[in-house]
Amino acid sequence: MAYNLSTIRAPKKANENKKRVGRGMGSGMGKTSTRGHKGQGSRSGSRQKRGFEGGQMPLHRRLPKRGFFNIFRTEYQVVNLADLAALGEKEVTPEVLRKSRLVKGKNSLIKVLGDGELKSAITVHAHKFSKSAQEKIAKAGGKAEIVA
Repeated sequence: MAYNLSTIRAPKKANENKKRVGRGMGSGMGKTSTRGHKGQGSRSGSRQKRGFEGGQMPLHRRLPKRGFFNIFRTEYQVVNLADLAALGEKEVTPEVLRKSRLVKGKNSLIKVLGDGELKSAITVHAHKFSKSAQEKIAKAGGKAEIVA
């Protein structure tokens, strides 16, 4: 079906009027203005907090909290040796990793892990290295340099 000015129609409910509350009995929403009789929700300024369940113990308080969440932890973006080998670069810096989209974020810290093998010697600049990654880079004849 081709659209032109004669076949165009407004979407469903586009032409319905807004609910106008408290405008008398003829509106169909008179007297209590759709708030019901008495109770917390009928009062002016009535609003409950997020997660409020009518006085019942809220779900987020009923569920057990477990473990420890360290707010001072440092998060690293992880890159494997297999990914570095696939790049085909002699010198791998954080900028190169960001350009190749192996790492996201401008100021993110990078950790190199030892998953995969290196065929050629490469120099890798990163914030942290796993022991196996350092050994494999050195075995291939490359260097693992820590960026301050």
